[in-house]
Amino acid sequence: MPTQPGPPSFGSAPAQPGQSSYGSAPAQSAAYPSQAPAGSQSIPGQPAPSPYADRQSGSPYPGRPVSAPAYPGQPVSAPSYPGQPAAYPGQQVSGFGAPLGPPERGARRSRLAVVALTLAAVLAVVSGVQAYQIYRLDDRLAAADKRMAEGQGADASRLDGLEQRAGSLEKQAGAAFNPEAVASAVLPSVFRVRAGQFTGTAFAVGKAPSGGGTTLLTNFHVVESVFTAGERKVFLERKDQRFEATIIATDKDKDLAQLRTTAKFAGLVAASDPVRSGQQIIVVGAPLGLQDSVTTGVVSAFREDERGGGPVIQFDAPINPGNSGGPVINGSKEVVGIATAKARNAEGIGLAVPIKTACDRFRLC
Repeated sequence: MPTQPGPPSFGSAPAQPGQSSYGSAPAQSAAYPSQAPAGSQSIPGQPAPSPYADRQSGSPYPGRPVSAPAYPGQPVSAPSYPGQPAAYPGQQVSGFGAPLGPPERGARRSRLAVVALTLAAVLAVVSGVQAYQIYRLDDRLAAADKRMAEGQGADASRLDGLEQRAGSLEKQAGAAFNPEAVASAVLPSVFRVRAGQFTGTAFAVGKAPSGGGTTLLTNFHVVESVFTAGERKVFLERKDQRFEATIIATDKDKDLAQLRTTAKFAGLVAASDPVRSGQQIIVVGAPLGLQDSVTTGVVSAFREDERGGGPVIQFDAPINPGNSGGPVINGSKEVVGIATAKARNAEGIGLAVPIKTACDRFRLC
């Protein structure tokens, strides 16, 4: 007669015919805690059940759940502490149950941040150094420009001083007495005058007259014989050339005569300033008919003519008959007087009519 199934015992499962479950024993009475269940067998690799296992749940401690494998071969991760979540296979747990991402990513971000800050600091330092160097360079350039400007100003001042000194030296050189230069400049304007049986000297002066030709000056006593005879023509001779001239006006008291010729010659310039004692001069004429004769001397005095003819210039340059009417020239190649006579029974005393007297009398120069 078949046996009826009885009520299940604590810690056991109903037995099926011909079947057993892992961790279970055939139905029997409950075992005491200190006693192992009769007929229990341990499966290789499976831990033996704890003697203190809960009769109903089978956990090691009363009220503590135990995760059994859901499927054969599935690993089970039991929590280390109560309430700690179980981690999946291969997942790391950090701290109190908080899963973390890959550690390489955080470390890489930290390194990048440090590198960026370092580069920023280096760039700031380099920018500061460059700004300081540019500032110093600007100061140096400004100082160099200032020194250059000062140097240029000093050079300009020295150059101006040199130019002024050169101009002064030129004036002094021009004012220096050079008889050769004076003679070569005035000789083309000086002629020998032949008036009848008398000879003397005449020179071109001033600008050309309105009718053309050339105006000349000489002494009255040189052309006196021709003029007294009622004639007006005299001849100007220079080297192998001969030019006809006409007596235009005379002043016997001042011993002056004005001539004019149709030929064109350069006129000498009359000096505007009166002569001074000690001034160097040259006298050009034809003493004894000798053309282009030049003598030098100085102005001895400027005095009045004893005969009442006006002021005369006394000079010490040698003159002789034939020099009458010749020009007395200063170092600036200007006419200062007209040689007239020499003192009798004396040497080195010559007399000349001031050129201003002739210019005022004939309205020339």
